[in-house]
This record gives sequence, structure tokens and C-alpha cells, in this order.
Amino acid sequence: MEQSEPIFDLAHLGHMELLTPKPDESLKFFVDVMGMTVSGRKGESVYLRGWDDYERYSLKLTASKTSGMEHMALRARSPQALERRVAALKGSGFDIGWIDGDMGQGPAFRCRDPDGHVIELYYETEWYEAPSELKPALKNQAQRFPARGVNVRRLDHLNCLAVDIKANRLFFEDYLGCRTTEQIVLNDGTEAAMWMTMSNKSYDFAYTRDHYGKRGRFHHVTYALDSREEILRAADIFLEHGVHIETGPHKHAIQQTFFLYVYEPGGNRVEVANAGARLILAPDWKPIVWTEEERKRGQAWGLKTIESFHTHGTPPVID
Repeated sequence: MEQSEPIFDLAHLGHMELLTPKPDESLKFFVDVMGMTVSGRKGESVYLRGWDDYERYSLKLTASKTSGMEHMALRARSPQALERRVAALKGSGFDIGWIDGDMGQGPAFRCRDPDGHVIELYYETEWYEAPSELKPALKNQAQRFPARGVNVRRLDHLNCLAVDIKANRLFFEDYLGCRTTEQIVLNDGTEAAMWMTMSNKSYDFAYTRDHYGKRGRFHHVTYALDSREEILRAADIFLEHGVHIETGPHKHAIQQTFFLYVYEPGGNRVEVANAGARLILAPDWKPIVWTEEERKRGQAWGLKTIESFHTHGTPPVID
């Protein structure tokens, strides 16, 4: 079967907007514990960055009545690439339309995936200019190392929950040109999870089935650290700050990510990971398919996946 020409119009996951019912405590967590830097404030939102994110921010933290993700934002490779994706989306039923942009960002086109998550496509962006007190010694680094808390380096990926994984996979492949690198397929043929990329990273985002069959919920956001040792140190730092550690440090079988999951005060799950070792360099990469039996074996070293990892998402499900 002849494969269609790959579409490489999108470059990477640029940022995401996280909602929190406890804005002051959540902000303190991301600044003091995660070691992120505030790069702007507007209305009920605070804009934050890891020390080597090249854009002005990678996390928009917004006060809300509930938790969850308001939107994710994907940066296009060029103005022309953005226009091509907009043209593909218009009239599809997934399109929402143009917005003027946000702090540090030009016009953006919004759409919804089949599950209802809001996705923002943009190209124009403000590269971060560190103030004098945060200028690094090396000019190829975005900002001085903060030496505070966990010291997360950059936004790595996020994970959404969805009802129909296959419909979402086809949406991202057909309309946005993302590549599937790994997936879980159950014995009855149902697709239960997918990991997708826009570049040679092993994944920019993942979608897993919602335990409650609810649409548009959020699983976690992940920030990268440089080594496994830093993730072990992060566990100690979370412990010292009284942060609830859900699971880890450990190693995923899928994508081989070394992970540690915690909950921030607003109830959203946050991961720190050492995910940069695996790259997808093959232009004809075929998705790795994991079976139901293989997933029952647990994580890479046999640790059973904790039950809350399958059930907890934001916003919470109200019975």
C-alpha cells in the first residue's frame, strides 16, 4: 500500500493553558517547586517558562472554577505552513476560527479535535529575552539556570484523555500532519492510546482513553530534566515540599520515558521526565503497537501501573 506524502507543517508543542481553582498555590508550586520563571501577567493568567524554553512562555496558568486544560498550542514551521493547515481545517467541522493572539504570540487559528479539546495553531512568536539578572553565561541558552526547586528545563509533552482514540489519531494525522510513533490496541481492535510527534522527538503529545467515557479531559503536562539523577533529586524536592507523589520515579515501557508524576495544588497531574534520549530519525517509521497482554505486564521493570493513573483526570468527574 502506497503511503501518502508526510506533512511537516507543524514544528512542535509550543505551550498549553492550564486551569486551576487555586491560582496562588498553583503559581507557588510552579515557581518555587518546579523552578519556573514568570515572564508575564495578564488578567487572571500568569505566563511561565522553563529555563531553556526559547519562546517567552510555555505554560499559561489561569485562575478558574475548575481544573484541566483550556487549550494546547502548536507552532507551525512557517507562515505558509500555517495557512496550509488552516485551509485544510476550514469547513471540516473541526474549525473554530482566528483569534488575535496572546501575550508574546501573533494571530492564531483555533480548532477542536473530535473529543472537543481546543487546539491553537500559530507561527508568530516572541523569542524570550532574558533581563540582565537572568542572562546566561552561554549565549546559546535562553536563560540563566535558576538553581531553584526542580529546575525544569523545557516543556516536553502533554497527555489528553479522550473517548475515541482512533478518531483523534486520524484527525491529527490527516488535518495536522502529525506522525503516530506508538499506540496501544486492545484484543477487540479498539485503539486505547496513541503517542504522536511533529518532529524527530519520539512524541509531542499522547492521548489515552478516558476511564469514565467523558470528553475533553486532561491527563498531564510534562517538563523535561536532563538526567535520571535529576528526576531522583526531584522526588526528594517534592517530598520536602509536601507535594503528593502519585507514582515513580520509574521507567515507562512505551517510549522508555523515565518518569515521576505529582499533583499540583489545583489538582492537575504534572510529570517531570528524562524523555530526550529516544529520537525518531527514520522517515518511514512504522508505529510500534502494544497489545493488551503486553500492557498488563506493567512498566519497564514490572511495576504495576497505579490505579489512579488510569482514573484521575481534570476537570474531575462529578457523579
